[in-house]
Amino acid sequence: MPPKQNPLKLNPLQLRTLTILQVLARVPQSSARGPAAGEITIEQFPQAHGDHVHLGDGVVTAKDMTGLYNEKVWHALERKGLARAEWPHRITLRPAGLAYETGIGDSILHRSPH
Repeated sequence: MPPKQNPLKLNPLQLRTLTILQVLARVPQSSARGPAAGEITIEQFPQAHGDHVHLGDGVVTAKDMTGLYNEKVWHALERKGLARAEWPHRITLRPAGLAYETGIGDSILHRSPH
């Protein structure tokens, strides 16, 4: 039996934000390992470039990024055990947050046209 989709019942904004944080965790300019084993801390957050934001070799529409700048979304991810929030400075994705299958990565992350 395949794993249940969205077992923690994240809302759409939380899912988009977690997906973006997972991408940022793979961008060396935005993230660093730790502080605990298996965690990634994100301290650099991208700014919009017109109607989109560059994330590594892809882009996300600015409207999909709103949760990244929303304190309540950070704390919801923390309550669900996926992250530790130090609003607004940094957010640490725990192993569960890094591994959580949001199922929407391909629909919001597009390869950069420039």
